[in-house]
Order: sequence, then C-alpha cells, then structure tokens
Amino acid sequence: MTDEKMAIKGEQIRIRGLVQGVGMRPTVWRIATDLGIVGEVWNDGAGVVIEAWGSTEQLNLLSNRLQQQVPPLAKIDSLERRHIQAEPPVAFVIRPSNSNPINTGLPADAATCPQCLQETLNPKDRRYGFAFTNFTQCGPRLSIVHTLPYCLCSWYQLVHRVWKLAKPTIS
Repeated sequence: MTDEKMAIKGEQIRIRGLVQGVGMRPTVWRIATDLGIVGEVWNDGAGVVIEAWGSTEQLNLLSNRLQQQVPPLAKIDSLERRHIQAEPPVAFVIRPSNSNPINTGLPADAATCPQCLQETLNPKDRRYGFAFTNFTQCGPRLSIVHTLPYCLCSWYQLVHRVWKLAKPTIS
C-alpha cells in the first residue's frame, strides 16, 4: 500500500435527508469503529455531521458503507465530503446534538414492531404500558418529537416525566 493511502486524513462528512431519530448516529459509530476510524458524529439542524480520521481507503469505505447500510427508516438525500485539518481524537464517539437553524426533516411514525409490542404488553417488562416504546426501526417519531435537531436525551426526559404520571399499576 502506498504512503498516501496509509496517511491519516481528516474529513467532515455531511449527511442530509431523513437521518435524525432513526439510529443514524449509532450506525455511523458502528461502521466507523469496524473500520478503525476515529472521530465523532452528531446531529445538527441540517442533518448528521461526521468528523472522521483514517486512511483514504478507510474514509472511502466509510462513505460507501454509510450509503449501503442506512437504518430502515432513514433516507439519505446527499452525502458531502470535505477535507479538514485538526488533530485526530483517540476514539470514535457520538456527541450530543448541536442546535442551529433547522433545515432537515423527520420521518413519519412507523408501526410498532412485534418485539416492542410484546414489551409494552408484558406486565413483567420494564416498558409495560409505555405507549411510546420504539427503537430505530419502528414506533412514533413525528408525533412525539418536539424539537430538532433530534436529541434522544431530551425526548426521553419529557416522555418519562409524562409516563411516571400516568403509568399503570400492576396488580
């Protein structure tokens, strides 16, 4: 392999489309760590931003795999890459969302999958009676998100406050 292919380079990758609230950041993290890439990923008002450091080959593979392995509810409209110069971090991390002007969408609600439905209806499950049970492939999105960029932490705080007030008692 040539020195150019082995040299560590930094890229910012901007993903636009229906990419928030669908598991895109964990997907990016999984692919990047599988490839040995370091960096970070976060949501912002325009979609998902990735800053990644690796060889040219690794970064090309990341870009290709992101387009081939999108989460089921995600839709990538564009993927833009640009060179960045900075010190690479030591690992790949998922950062909290950044707030800035909103220019992205959110996917419509999806039907609850059998696994989530089973958890919701099982009195012994910790999600029993929780009407908002979902994960990256199913459940409510558009009807429950109150702000973008999508931030799971603020959504869960709001929903769990409401749920604690209305949680059914198990007899």
